[in-house]
Amino acid sequence: MPKKFNVVVVTGPTATGKTALAVELARRWNGEVISADSRQVYQHLDIGSGKDLQEYGEIPYHLIDIVPPGGSYHLKQFTVDARNAIRDIDARGKLPVICGGSALYIHALLKNYTLPGDAPDEEERRIIDATPLAELQKELQRLDPEFYASFADRDNFNRVRRAVEIRRRPSPGEVPDMELNALVLGVLFPRRVVHERIEARLDARLNAGLIEEVADLHDKYGMSWDALEFLGLEYRCVAEYLQGRCEYEEMRFKLLCQIRQFAKRQDIFFRKMEREGIDIYWLPEGDRGAADRLIAAFVNGKELPEPEFRLKDFINSGVRVRKR
Repeated sequence: MPKKFNVVVVTGPTATGKTALAVELARRWNGEVISADSRQVYQHLDIGSGKDLQEYGEIPYHLIDIVPPGGSYHLKQFTVDARNAIRDIDARGKLPVICGGSALYIHALLKNYTLPGDAPDEEERRIIDATPLAELQKELQRLDPEFYASFADRDNFNRVRRAVEIRRRPSPGEVPDMELNALVLGVLFPRRVVHERIEARLDARLNAGLIEEVADLHDKYGMSWDALEFLGLEYRCVAEYLQGRCEYEEMRFKLLCQIRQFAKRQDIFFRKMEREGIDIYWLPEGDRGAADRLIAAFVNGKELPEPEFRLKDFINSGVRVRKR
């Protein structure tokens, strides 16, 4: 029988304190943190990607700052790197704690996706480049409607193009080389509170130098404006501001609205994961006591209870879930 690797996953919508919880759990349970964030892999994307490296203290972390700015990183590479990190952490007798809000990355790892994910075919790329964005959006929606429903960057041509390329190419039929036994913990706040936390965090990042960080990526590290747009909401909107395409308050308001929309799309993807049989144990306000009780049962091989509720029972339902 192939070995199953125990992993704890800490996930949830943006701005809910996942990193702080994951680090504390790693500290309490002899663990190390693996980042499941599609932007924290890049060097010098510190404020906009929310690395919060000061929170880790003595806790080792993985898959952060491993790619130079402007470098290439994709979903398949993440699954390879994450599996290698899990093996390494497990071999040293420690508990891998996967932390992040990139739900597609986590889903791919838990479901053992087999992905082509290699360099794009140049002829196919030329054809796609000549295709209007609206047509590519329709194609992506046809190829993967559930992914499209939660896709935050559907107006970003480069990201839509890459998503279409990956889904057009058949899986090579690789046999998954790792089985995971995962405890998935989700940090949960009412949507109103999430919106408040998003606004507070955005202002904190702007005050901490987010605009200067984006300017440095362009001026000091040579990233083009188009490349910065590829890095997601914060970098796209600030890049527009630095190019004089909008005023500061317009940029801030647009960014605030788009991050809140992104959080809603994350909820959609988490509900998809639940429908596909992935149990997510939602922790109201990141309840660390509940997390400890679940991990204690998990690492000791005890049968876990059913989750007390699913995300669909909480979001927009008026249900109030109290911390135990």
